[in-house]
Amino acid sequence: MLPDATMLHARLDLLVNGLTALRHDGTFDEPNLDGTAGDYISFTSWEWPQGVGLYGLVQLWLRHRDPALRALLEGWYAERIAEGLPGLNINTTGPMLALSVLWRETRDPRWQAVLDDWANRLMAEAPRTAEGGLQHDVSDKVNPGELWDDTLFMAALFLASYGQASGRTELVDEALRQFLVHTRYLSDPATGLWFHGWTFEGRHNFARARWARGNAWVTACILDLYELCDVPPAIRAYLTGVLTAQVQALLPLQAPSGAWRTLLDDPYAYEEISATAGFAYGILKAVRLGLGDAAWADAGWRGVAAVLANIDDSGTVLNVSYGTRMGHDLQFYRDIPIQPTGYGQALAMLCLVEAAGQVGQADAQRKTA
Repeated sequence: MLPDATMLHARLDLLVNGLTALRHDGTFDEPNLDGTAGDYISFTSWEWPQGVGLYGLVQLWLRHRDPALRALLEGWYAERIAEGLPGLNINTTGPMLALSVLWRETRDPRWQAVLDDWANRLMAEAPRTAEGGLQHDVSDKVNPGELWDDTLFMAALFLASYGQASGRTELVDEALRQFLVHTRYLSDPATGLWFHGWTFEGRHNFARARWARGNAWVTACILDLYELCDVPPAIRAYLTGVLTAQVQALLPLQAPSGAWRTLLDDPYAYEEISATAGFAYGILKAVRLGLGDAAWADAGWRGVAAVLANIDDSGTVLNVSYGTRMGHDLQFYRDIPIQPTGYGQALAMLCLVEAAGQVGQADAQRKTA
């Protein structure tokens, strides 16, 4: 049985409240390379968790066009830009994705110069690995020669989105290149799942961790890529095959609760809800677009149930693992602490927005039958 539409919309309202209420409590001390304090929790900080959170908000706004949500988004960007933006790296690019979508829809002149400047610098200044991959440098660490799953969501989707919206095809081409290079080095042909990272310095996949949230970035962003830009048919067919192989590998790894574990193929690793939300989002969207079968749909709805069971009365998504650096052994991933985050809120939003749309469509079809 599908969840109730009214309940889904009520949970989405709670998720927005839970996102905007996030504040750093001093638990994590992670200074940036320039010595400034890093804040990966507070909604008012410009970092990748907030960037994913904003993408959840803009996708919710696209569905309902709520003026209050638009005002929240525009106010956030206006305030952060007035404060001065941080230095460019893969993770600080995260908030640019939602801004590009907002600009695409509104053409507000406040945002284009910021978007152009960031895109230009990302193309010209961001360090590259061999074969032209975007090196996954972050605010507190340089990672020479490293490719991470996260880069596709944090940077490549922005290039695709803004490139399409602005008519800058070179940005779209670069986004597609990043998807191809990352697939070459991070997807595991033996299983269909993805490893967390690859380094050209030693040419290996670190712990060979089939880490859940890294995989979820991929599940969530391949189909979003198709919505954000024009993908040539051959590349689209290739990436769809990659996604299909991944989902087929995910299905038998889903726990009885409907969740997936933070190490996908480790039955003793803890269940992790941000990844579960990303998987459910991508799988349900794939089913809507004609991919997969009844087993995919069942897995997607079981994932939705697990997400709903982990939203508390304040709208906070529970059992979300904190930001995860590159692990050199599998125990590293098992030990990542649980912490409410912007990306946990946002991936749950994306999941429930997709679920609510499909429930609404099913209700409409029943009424007209």
